[in-house]
Amino acid sequence: MLFSPLKPMIVSMGMEAFDDDRFIFEPKWDGFRILLHKQGNRVEAYTRNGNVVTSKFPELREAITSIKAPAAILDCEGVCLRGGRTVFDDFSYRCRLSDPKKISAAAQTHPATFIVFDVLLTTGEHLNEPLLTRKMRLNEIVASTDFLALTAYIKGQGKALHAWTIEQDMEGIVAKRQDSNYILDVVSKDWIKIKNFKYIDTIILGYRTEPQFGLVVGLHFRTVRYKPVGIVEFGFSSHEKKAFIEIAKQLHTTKEKKTQWIEPKLCCRIQYLERTDRHQLRTTVFKGFLFDKKAEDCYWIY
Repeated sequence: MLFSPLKPMIVSMGMEAFDDDRFIFEPKWDGFRILLHKQGNRVEAYTRNGNVVTSKFPELREAITSIKAPAAILDCEGVCLRGGRTVFDDFSYRCRLSDPKKISAAAQTHPATFIVFDVLLTTGEHLNEPLLTRKMRLNEIVASTDFLALTAYIKGQGKALHAWTIEQDMEGIVAKRQDSNYILDVVSKDWIKIKNFKYIDTIILGYRTEPQFGLVVGLHFRTVRYKPVGIVEFGFSSHEKKAFIEIAKQLHTTKEKKTQWIEPKLCCRIQYLERTDRHQLRTTVFKGFLFDKKAEDCYWIY
């Protein structure tokens, strides 16, 4: 297993937080899934798709000193923290870099932390051990630092942790059965993610019909008005699509590539997961038209 690409165990999607003494609950960190392989003084970082990204993270030279086992494979989330919360864009930026000088500079301006939540191997494989046994092993072999840190978890109280992650503006929680084994390359019902979605009222600036139907939505900001912030492709009924296209025909302005722009008079409510640094809304879902809402009132709430 060591220094070979592995496909990690994948969480399934849940809808609501719950309490259950058969589960532990962890905060969901917003970054990239990383498997760290260590033997002696050698360490390699693999993405969930098997790409080696070790050279992109000089921090790993420090992180390896936190792993007390001679050999280990640790399941982590690679993140960048800003103001105490993870910023997906920052870690994505780190992964795109290839120039050694830029990588070295980014390690100072956008330092990475690897949040450890599972162990697959030390002196032997641990895949068939219960999760809580693997958690105890982690406590024995990992000394948390700024570069490598164990995730916190709580037993049974998913609703309380969920409420706390909302207060902290985090992505959500993950529920895991205490007796679950680690099964490579499966979407497991023993691990369940519950995301903290948000809602906002947006202006419909245009729409697309190819390759599938989608609304181009926008918002007002302090320094710019009618700024596009995303394309919403999910959550529509066939009736809603048909009704919108009939109304939108009366508001057509220009057409550019696949987008038909319209007069910014219609509004809709969407569900989203996060806003990127470039003000784009991630993981958007249509929740309904707002025919009584004025476009002038759709702005980003700072």
